[in-house]
Amino acid sequence: MAHASATVAGIELRRTVRAVVSSRTKLLTIAVVALVVLGPMTAVGLFLLPELGEQAAAASLTAETAVTVTEYVTGGVAVLWVFLMMMSIMRTVTTVADVDKPAFLLLSTAVRNTVVGIVAAETALYAAVLLPFTVLFAAAFASGAGTVLPVLVAPLLVALLLVTAIPVGFVVGIWVRHLITVYEPVARYRTLLFAAFWVVYFGAIATGGLNVVMWSLFTTLQTSPLGWPGHLLLVGVPGIDPSTVGIAGTVAGSALLVGLAFLAAVPSAQRHWFADPARTDDDEIDEETSSDRLAGLLSGIVSQPVRTVAVTAVRRTKRAPIQLAYAGYPLLGALGFIQQIIETGTVPSFMAVMFCLYVVWAAGVLFTLNPLGDLGPALPAVVTSTLTGRQAIRGRMLAGALVAVPLALFVSLAFGIVSPLSLEHTAALTAGTVVGAVVTPALAAGVGSAFPRFGSVKLTNKREAVMPSKTSFVVYTFAIALPTVAAVVLYLEAPELIAGFVSSVSAWTPLPDVSISARAITVGAWIVLISGLIAPVVAYYYAVERFDWYALE
Repeated sequence: MAHASATVAGIELRRTVRAVVSSRTKLLTIAVVALVVLGPMTAVGLFLLPELGEQAAAASLTAETAVTVTEYVTGGVAVLWVFLMMMSIMRTVTTVADVDKPAFLLLSTAVRNTVVGIVAAETALYAAVLLPFTVLFAAAFASGAGTVLPVLVAPLLVALLLVTAIPVGFVVGIWVRHLITVYEPVARYRTLLFAAFWVVYFGAIATGGLNVVMWSLFTTLQTSPLGWPGHLLLVGVPGIDPSTVGIAGTVAGSALLVGLAFLAAVPSAQRHWFADPARTDDDEIDEETSSDRLAGLLSGIVSQPVRTVAVTAVRRTKRAPIQLAYAGYPLLGALGFIQQIIETGTVPSFMAVMFCLYVVWAAGVLFTLNPLGDLGPALPAVVTSTLTGRQAIRGRMLAGALVAVPLALFVSLAFGIVSPLSLEHTAALTAGTVVGAVVTPALAAGVGSAFPRFGSVKLTNKREAVMPSKTSFVVYTFAIALPTVAAVVLYLEAPELIAGFVSSVSAWTPLPDVSISARAITVGAWIVLISGLIAPVVAYYYAVERFDWYALE
């Protein structure tokens, strides 16, 4: 059993590492997170912890202070355990429980060995990330406290948290996945459930509700069994006597919890892995019906080839909405703005404009940023058919307009009314947003035709989708952002201010002075703005020609 479980764990670890190493995007993401998030956090920790260690070693803590430190440590450890369990649940639902090559793995060894191996691999992955930072921070504290105990007990604490939280998260996660993939009443609406989950999650972040929940957990779980492991960490803090009962309860409770978790994990995994997936034939019928209604609505308005392309684009998106997940990425950066709006109860004018600008940007991203690559295996059949480039591009533009124009109308009116904008400015914002939602699909079609992507991108363990290339994203975004900035500069009559700012900054640097006239900035802004207005027309004709003259390799 041990050898088989170790083999499964090794295979899962190698697959995970290969998946990360072979993806430049994942490596870049890890590097950015390490630089932007972990870097500052590590620097602050290494700067403060030695001083805290010196203070703990030199000061004689009062009983009240010792109680406060104990409460903070036990509460923090309990919240960390809950966080690790939630992460394990999410990974189990999305990746871990979806084993690769199940026909081979589940028949070559017992389910018990597979479960132990998968959980061990997950625990090792978490440990590979957490333990180095734990040892580093513990060593920094120990250097100031003058004792080696923190370096010994901190890694032991993290190990105990991992070996208990990961198995529990696996059990809960595998049942959640079973409900959304096997239990038909739930599986039929799993896309809506996922969307609702993320809306609630990001809504909790934006409204501050997540902070309230975390603080409630922090205060409530301090004296619970989840807080007992904190007493193990207190062994390394001078001047504080940890609870021996808490430490004994931690060791005994961890062993009991691990045993119960695996006792439940094996039959749960067997039930899920050997069950047939849910049948959602009704969804396909509903999808065909809604597509027929859309086709009937467009009949008599556009030609049949354009109508067919538009309906097909909408239908394919409904079947795999995860392909449009990238369109929501900019909204992650708006969480701070949303929180500010909720706290103040007002929407600043610039925020209303920014959200409308996002809708304009998203209108082109939805269906037209990869017109050739989105065809996938059907590309040879489509480009050699009687379908012309004009019909193909117009069909995709129509699909984008059908979705984006109503959204643009609603968002612009809503933000215009609740913001301090006047009625005249609200009307101009609404008109500009709606027109932009119609025009940007043409711009995106040209950019996407110039920088297509034909290969699929791995989104989850077994889910792949064809997405626009990074180059097309960058070029398309700049093609919208630069004319927008130019329009703002001209509207605010800011060329003189910008020229003065450039001269001032240049005077502060040791480099030769750089000066630029306000007239040059004005001329440049007009050139950029006019080019941005002409770009959608040029991009549309380029996309049409690119489609008509595309040569299969």
